[in-house]
Amino acid sequence: MAGNHSHHGHRHGLAVVPNPGEMAKDPICGMVIPKATALKTERGGRTYYFCSQTCLNTFLDPERELKSMRSRVGIALAGVLLLAIMRAAAFIGLAAGVTLVTWVPIPALPWFTWGVWLFILTTPVQFIGGWSFYVGSWNAIRTRSINMDFLIALGTTVAYLYSVVVVFFPNILPVRVAEREVYFEVSAIIIAFVLLGKYMEEIIKKNSSAAVRKLLDLKPATAKVVRDDREIEIPAEYVMVGETVVVRPGEKIPTDGVVLEGSSSVDESMLTGESIPVEKAPGAEVIGGTLNRTGLFRFRATRVGSETALAQIIKFVEAAQGSSAQVQRLADKVTGYFVPAVVLIAVLAFIGWLIAGNFPQALLAFIAVLIISCPCALGVATPAALMVGVGKGAENGILIRGGEVLERAERLSTVIFDKTGTLTRGQPSVTDVIPLTERPEEEILRLAAAVEIGSEHPLGEAIVRAAKHQMLDIPKVNNFEAIPGHGIRGQVNGDRILLGNRRLFQEQGYPIEKPTEDRLTLLESDGKTAMLVGCNGLLVGIVAVADTLKPEAQEAIAALRRERVKVILLTGDNRRTAEAIARQLGIERVIAEVLPGDKAQVVKDIQRRGEAVAMVGDGVNDAPALATADIGIAIGSGADVAKETGGIILVKNDVRDVVAAIRLSRATMVKIKQNLFWAFIYNTIGLPIAALGFLNPIIAAAAMALSSLSVIVNSSLLKGLKLSTS
Repeated sequence: MAGNHSHHGHRHGLAVVPNPGEMAKDPICGMVIPKATALKTERGGRTYYFCSQTCLNTFLDPERELKSMRSRVGIALAGVLLLAIMRAAAFIGLAAGVTLVTWVPIPALPWFTWGVWLFILTTPVQFIGGWSFYVGSWNAIRTRSINMDFLIALGTTVAYLYSVVVVFFPNILPVRVAEREVYFEVSAIIIAFVLLGKYMEEIIKKNSSAAVRKLLDLKPATAKVVRDDREIEIPAEYVMVGETVVVRPGEKIPTDGVVLEGSSSVDESMLTGESIPVEKAPGAEVIGGTLNRTGLFRFRATRVGSETALAQIIKFVEAAQGSSAQVQRLADKVTGYFVPAVVLIAVLAFIGWLIAGNFPQALLAFIAVLIISCPCALGVATPAALMVGVGKGAENGILIRGGEVLERAERLSTVIFDKTGTLTRGQPSVTDVIPLTERPEEEILRLAAAVEIGSEHPLGEAIVRAAKHQMLDIPKVNNFEAIPGHGIRGQVNGDRILLGNRRLFQEQGYPIEKPTEDRLTLLESDGKTAMLVGCNGLLVGIVAVADTLKPEAQEAIAALRRERVKVILLTGDNRRTAEAIARQLGIERVIAEVLPGDKAQVVKDIQRRGEAVAMVGDGVNDAPALATADIGIAIGSGADVAKETGGIILVKNDVRDVVAAIRLSRATMVKIKQNLFWAFIYNTIGLPIAALGFLNPIIAAAAMALSSLSVIVNSSLLKGLKLSTS
């Protein structure tokens, strides 16, 4: 991408392919290069390899590289402009009856002819303007592959050298060539066009990769920390874990941490896309890079440097934008055979025209074939679209892991939602406590809370919260034992307490009578989870817990169905509760009573029927299922991106982003395919026309520059994609 060369996809050519472990991909131009001969640099604990100094410079300082490219474009365009003025002047002069040779500003030098003028004007264009193509060709030859630079350098150098021979050493040539039949202009104009195209491409790319740059800009430069009871200002990267950091209103929060004292509202929109400021009080987590709005507070740094959420997100987005897609690999493979074939066709066209006795035409056809067939648009096709698509996602709190995820999203036919915390708030509360004996409600809630006191399960936490809310004193539990997917047992004040679902009680030999059975059915068809409480072999009560649905869940499900995606609800809840919830949301298929460890198996079963499955869940509890699905979508991961297994990570806890992520993925894939189609079509149509001599090399160069540009412009249209579901 630098001014230097094959933008991308002309990696392998005739390369002798070494062991892939010893190969690396240049992050700037995408050329595959041997690590041994490559230039390298480290950033953020990763080593990057480069094919040339230009690419390395671009990586280290994109602005400077753009400037140097601007000056090369300037030289090339100035040369071409002067040529055009001279052409016009000569043309007017001819019309006035002056011969070409006498039209010379310095009559005293009779050898100072038209050809010499052209030589003087085009030489800087050829070697200063076109320098990057020579550097790129040299790298290609060194790594034994042929790239786009090689084609341009070969085509223009042939035109240039031939013209030099005509002007200065005409006697070498077998035929007499009139001096006006030189091709200096052809080579200069080709270089000017291609450079201009590349320069515009760089500018658009720079704007597309703005997403990462925006994220990098969020990092504040300094932080105020408390050391030895004094507040001092230090560079933000020197903050250590456990230090106390002070943040005033209007300042950026330097690292991730937990609020110690003070309260404020914090604008987290830059990371989550959530526009409403979030209230922070002691104990709340804060994310580095977000903006403190109103109050002053102190927090304890928990993650610093490359561990922070922001650093993880930047790493994630950079990796995704640099990733490649299966389609692109196919295009690269074709390019590998395509470039050597082109050189062959060019030589054959040259020989053909030579036999026909038309030397100038032979030369023009040779150059036109080399220029028209530069597969630069092919190399840009995927990276350009990925860059814009992934960047747009990141701005909206949707992190996509890369090209392969996009390809799978396109084929997606089924989305499975885990219920708790995904479609529901994940904050259940106790709705009913029903005594089945003379024991009062408080007593039943106390017994239930006693066995659940250490529980991490949301339902258990809800019961404990309810008991504390009623100020009940919760007795101690002994011989506590959790029965996964079923319930809990333990001893409270010498009584054997059992708490859990119907299945557990039946297995333990508790009789469940008809009135109790009806009560359970009634609660469950309301979408509540009913748990039985048993004491010493006797059924004493029912505790019902319900989780409220997220307000946006219904809208998200409706939007998915409009996208023609099947939706399945997956839950450990009993079937009746699950079906009641599914009815409220408009979900047709329910898979209920699934034990936590079996979720991944359910995903596999659905995949076996030929469905491409996305699993939406929280990244920690549902990790195995997310990893098994074609696409794991981890929702509401908030600050900690690193621990996520998902192929798509939704920073906000909003189910509608699932639809947005699928839409974005599909739209990006459509762009990639359009880009590849146009790039291929253009080369396929252009080649025979050029070989048959119907295509002037200058027009070929313009067409080539346009084809790359059209791919880039087409990709940037993605920015206008509407992601909201409403």
